[in-house]
Amino acid sequence: MIVEPKVREYICTTAHPAGCEENVREQIAYVKAQGPKAGPKKVLVIGASTGYGLASRITAAFGCQAATLGIMFERPASGKRTATAGWYNTAAFEKFATQDGLYAKSINGDAFSAEVKKQAIDIIRRDLGQVDLVVYSLAAPRRSADGVTYSSTLKTVGSPFTEKSIDLRTNEIVTKSVEPATDKEIEGTIKVMGGEDWEDWIKVLQKAGVLAENAKTVAYSYIGPELTYPIYTHGTIGQAKNHLQKTAEKMNQELNGVTAVVSVNKALVTQASSAIPIVPLYLSILYKIMKEQGSHEDCIRQMDRLFRTKLLENPMPVDQEGRIRMDDWELDEKVQAEVMKVWAMMSTENLKEVSDIDGYWEDFYKMFGFRFEQVDYSQDVDVDVRIPSLEEN
Repeated sequence: MIVEPKVREYICTTAHPAGCEENVREQIAYVKAQGPKAGPKKVLVIGASTGYGLASRITAAFGCQAATLGIMFERPASGKRTATAGWYNTAAFEKFATQDGLYAKSINGDAFSAEVKKQAIDIIRRDLGQVDLVVYSLAAPRRSADGVTYSSTLKTVGSPFTEKSIDLRTNEIVTKSVEPATDKEIEGTIKVMGGEDWEDWIKVLQKAGVLAENAKTVAYSYIGPELTYPIYTHGTIGQAKNHLQKTAEKMNQELNGVTAVVSVNKALVTQASSAIPIVPLYLSILYKIMKEQGSHEDCIRQMDRLFRTKLLENPMPVDQEGRIRMDDWELDEKVQAEVMKVWAMMSTENLKEVSDIDGYWEDFYKMFGFRFEQVDYSQDVDVDVRIPSLEEN
């Protein structure tokens, strides 16, 4: 069938298998071009099918020559309905890894569940023995724990917040108001996006004997500039990310033989960030400024730099709170001063002139396998793509 993008505000309901494969191929080519890197050899990536998780898996495999087990929660194709981008990304990753003689298997299921944790342990024990790096990169809307389903929310804490944003349906600058969360909504967001499940994973892996001595585990976070503090850092998501950091500190104190660290990453177009009010508009300005200054990084460049210059160093370069700061270039004073200057003058009329809104949309569509020059989108394509390791499991 011929696959075209069908976009509803911040989500695309279709994905192109050939385009997603090209996306993965280009990321692999970038990592290979940087040369080999000594590092982990057996890696578990929880949340491995898109964004930073996928880029981490690619970097570990094709940069460090690591065997990788990836956890995802994606939908295969059904009739005329395409699979999700993460499904096609994973199929492509396994294809290229196999061609290079690299071990690559995947699990499709709810990473929060005990069943998926057990399945991962069984595969690690059978195929790998132990893993020496665990990447935790989940971005989920809800989580079930102890018989209760918790949902995450994108709200402020304490007071409402009103600021410029962008209507992604029309590319018009609008005013967006965000209401404060209830205590229940804050608790739910922490349950879903905090560190509780990360800690559960590390504990069950260690208890099962499949976590190597002196293993590392990294989870991803974001802080951002003061402009986005009310909706992010001081909002419900920020509460969850504070819990994530406290969890890292707790694991380092309580779990012998494990080093846990949070990496604070740069703002990028991902399926999660596109849903946050204000952030897409901020991103479109940030992209233009960082591209002009030569410091812009996409997911794969960011993760490659993380692995090559920070995560695998001993000792790791961290801030006073023990966090790796991959947002160092984004929060550079010159960059942020220019962002605020543009933010103050931005309007619908000058949007294309003062921001990189076209670059934002380019990255958005590429997440779903569209707008790659090497792909002929007028051709029929088979949307029913298999992931061999899922059939083996």
